[in-house]
Amino acid sequence: MILYFSGTGNSRYVARRLAAAVGDQLVSLNEYIKKEQTGDFVSEKPWVFVTPTYAWQMPRVVRDFIRRSTFEGSRAAYFVLTCGESVGNAAGYAGLLCREKKLEFQGLGAVVMPENYVAMFPVPTREEAAAIVDHAGGIINQLASCIHSGSPFREEDAGLSGRMKSGVANLLFYPTCVSARGFRVTDACIGCGECKAFCPLNNIELEDGKPQWGKHCTHCMACISACPQGAIEYKKASVGRPRHYLE
Repeated sequence: MILYFSGTGNSRYVARRLAAAVGDQLVSLNEYIKKEQTGDFVSEKPWVFVTPTYAWQMPRVVRDFIRRSTFEGSRAAYFVLTCGESVGNAAGYAGLLCREKKLEFQGLGAVVMPENYVAMFPVPTREEAAAIVDHAGGIINQLASCIHSGSPFREEDAGLSGRMKSGVANLLFYPTCVSARGFRVTDACIGCGECKAFCPLNNIELEDGKPQWGKHCTHCMACISACPQGAIEYKKASVGRPRHYLE
């Protein structure tokens, strides 16, 4: 079973490619999380969790969902994380989660996709993003081959830098960076409500036809990236930068 969480579409794209390659069921965790539901999943095929990378780990919202849910049948678990450059030591933390859930960790594969964390990093142009997605196809196929054959992903040493990023940097990221206070809407907003629909944590409400952000935000960037009018900004960091949303 391929279970994915996606903000700007990168992880959904990878999950769909994997599901098609291995002939497995595709499940959106966004739908469960948006409805504030946990899952009671059953599958005789391996579990494949596909998520973005937030500060060199899988998103905490996904980790917590997995902790609250049950997984019956197969005990093998693969993790596939999309990233802009590196996943650090995310594999180490995924392995710990597997031990907690009594799953057999089969490794973590990284797929470089177009950077979408417009709140902090430069975002590629449309042409650059298309080239990155095209290059990712080969990596996705390699991971699908391992999953289909039941072989573990190749292990890679994260090194001291990777362990620091997934450890200390991740701990600092949430209290210092993850907040909805920086989002704002411009006069280009037409009140379509797409941002509210895309938000996986139900953190956006429309007031007088304009989005207002609450206190529950995971910085998935779905609202800013999927806005059809490009009417959402994050502080000054996003001004003039491309938006990347993969259908």
